[in-house]
Amino acid sequence: MISSSEPAVMIVGAGPVGLITALVLAQQGVASRVIEAEPGLTLDLRAGTFHPPTLEMLDGIGVAAEMRALGIAVRYWQSRDLQEGLLAEWDLDLLRNDTPYPYRLHLEQHRLTPILLQHVLRTGLVDVVFGHRFEGQHRQGDDLVVQAQGPEGWVTWKTQWLIGADGGRSLVRKSADIEFAGYTWPERYSVLSTTFDFGTLGYRENAYMSDPVQWSALFKMPDEGPPGLWRMTLPVDPDTPEEAALAGPYAQHAIRRITGADDSTSYPLVHQSIYSVHQRVAVRFRQDRVLLAGDAAHVNNPLGGFGLNSGIHDAISLGHALAQVVKGEEGDEALDRYNRQRQQANVTYVQELSVRNKKNLEEKDPTQRAQRMQELRTVCADPIKAREYLLNSSMINSIRRAQSVA
Repeated sequence: MISSSEPAVMIVGAGPVGLITALVLAQQGVASRVIEAEPGLTLDLRAGTFHPPTLEMLDGIGVAAEMRALGIAVRYWQSRDLQEGLLAEWDLDLLRNDTPYPYRLHLEQHRLTPILLQHVLRTGLVDVVFGHRFEGQHRQGDDLVVQAQGPEGWVTWKTQWLIGADGGRSLVRKSADIEFAGYTWPERYSVLSTTFDFGTLGYRENAYMSDPVQWSALFKMPDEGPPGLWRMTLPVDPDTPEEAALAGPYAQHAIRRITGADDSTSYPLVHQSIYSVHQRVAVRFRQDRVLLAGDAAHVNNPLGGFGLNSGIHDAISLGHALAQVVKGEEGDEALDRYNRQRQQANVTYVQELSVRNKKNLEEKDPTQRAQRMQELRTVCADPIKAREYLLNSSMINSIRRAQSVA
């Protein structure tokens, strides 16, 4: 069937990126329809760090206060080495003159999406349709015809603009024949959660542990409430079978390497998962009436917490640009500018920095390792250099560079 009510914009994907795009559009009077293949909001345990400029943007659309009430504000984070211990403790308060949010906020992605959904539905301008899988699209005159498979069969809608916010395997991106340039890392990543409190060992709520054998990244998450959970990300050798990596002994050994406990010590495990990691960016974020945002447009390894944040930056930038176009306040050049700004930000900043972070943590050459550790100590000890370092790691420079692209 063909729907009788046709908003100007259709968004595929009801994750944070899709919902934020819909909310930004609605706040400027533009109606949209969001379709999601899953029957409801999904439970994603990978993303959960929000950087200062992202919090500024989320405050601008009215959701940051609710996030702060649920999350953990992280002023300090650490660079560590498994053999050498603490290398640097970074104080985000050095950015107090650069942002009203001189901290990271830790909050699971699945706690953000219900907040966003409530805000979206309250606007009265967004139709959210769950249980409908996008299957294809084609141009018909000035419109796009979008096909989806729902519980009762095929559904066809018409729209003027289609946004793919449907993740790294984006069917929208594939339907527009947009190349997803890049590569996949040979090792997979494992994520595990434990109620063991690493803070008792001197760890801040966010710490990156370099090690030539198996690096790790630690994050404290709020969970259902105090005392919260500690989430740990680590690489899994390509030769390790998935069932072995997901087995309890593998996780216990990984935790004991950090705590230094003997083999008789066991830690409570709440969650384990494993996934492949990619470094890819779409060669363009716009193809005629089709636009990409978030993981549909770019994916990277999680070191630095850039993926979700960059996706939110896409969503807010795209929402504003598209609203101006739909309302006739700007021509299509606003969307071409979105394409240039966000594509370049991901190629020249997110990809480069996330790859560098990974290589630094896994460095095996003793000379290079010693040099890197000394550089971290030196930079952290100098407030001016430390602030410059934090402007990069917090993504403030990413936003500034993107906005400078004409």
